[in-house]
Amino acid sequence: MRDRLIGLDQLELNLSAGNLTLLNLILGFVMFGVAMGITTDDFRWVLRRPKAVLVGLAGQLVLLPAVTLLLVALLGPWLTPGVAMGMVLVACCPGGNVSNFMVHLARGNTALSVSLTALSTAGALLFTPLNFALWGTLYTQFVLPASDNPLLRELAIDPVEVGRVVFLLLGVPLVLGMLVRRYFPTLVARIETPVRLTSIVLFAAIVVVAFGKNLDAFVAHIAALFPIVLLHNALALTTGWQWARLTGLALRERRTLSIEVGIQNTGLGLVLLLNPAIFPSTLPIGGMAAIAAWWGIWHILSGLTVAGWWLGRPIPAEAVPVEA
Repeated sequence: MRDRLIGLDQLELNLSAGNLTLLNLILGFVMFGVAMGITTDDFRWVLRRPKAVLVGLAGQLVLLPAVTLLLVALLGPWLTPGVAMGMVLVACCPGGNVSNFMVHLARGNTALSVSLTALSTAGALLFTPLNFALWGTLYTQFVLPASDNPLLRELAIDPVEVGRVVFLLLGVPLVLGMLVRRYFPTLVARIETPVRLTSIVLFAAIVVVAFGKNLDAFVAHIAALFPIVLLHNALALTTGWQWARLTGLALRERRTLSIEVGIQNTGLGLVLLLNPAIFPSTLPIGGMAAIAAWWGIWHILSGLTVAGWWLGRPIPAEAVPVEA
């Protein structure tokens, strides 16, 4: 498997300035759609139920990167540096934009889901660059010696530049989307669902634009990527569930955290990877981008499957707190 993935690491993903701008606009539109579903009441909800929110954020921001590093260490002989770092990057991204719909479908706690989406998206301005710098450094220094791959010694990401890009791609659309919802609620009610569905299609467009001339090579490597992403995503879904159970959260919140931890904003990861100011083209980012791209496709399928399973298993009325 490792031999096949080495070729994937070396894929060239150089984009023209026009294509990079297009990717930024697509991700901005996706995040604008997410923000239209967020209100200030969602942040106030945090004050009413702080434990559930803090547990959820800890699962997303700390636990998922930590268990990802453990998984990377266990799979070390079968992974290339690019694929391993791609797994770390995915784990450091905020929650995905379709998680709220999946939580609603799964009969989870939608208010908690929306609150976690809002906070993790806003928190990504700080935590995505810091988390990737932290866990990426732990990987390069302790899991895989830098001497194993000369390019790995150059993999020093500037958290300030990542923070600047994340602010433009997430922070600005977040504010604009919330303002539109606040002042044009009737319009939002009409377009919110179409925008959310369109964002799924646009993620596929991000993958196509990102790989361009290497799209055939990406498809050819899916067989090698699939078991890695399958295992990583299953670990994320399980981590969210078990973390909620261990911290004493109710059944609805367990379902919610499972999906929130298992659905990641991989579009952000792809756009960061394709920004030459953050990841120079000399680095082995082909494997990183391939992991983020396939994760973005697979987590929709796995999330909908899990949500559909739970949809057919209603939660007993006595298990639902009145204030939730």
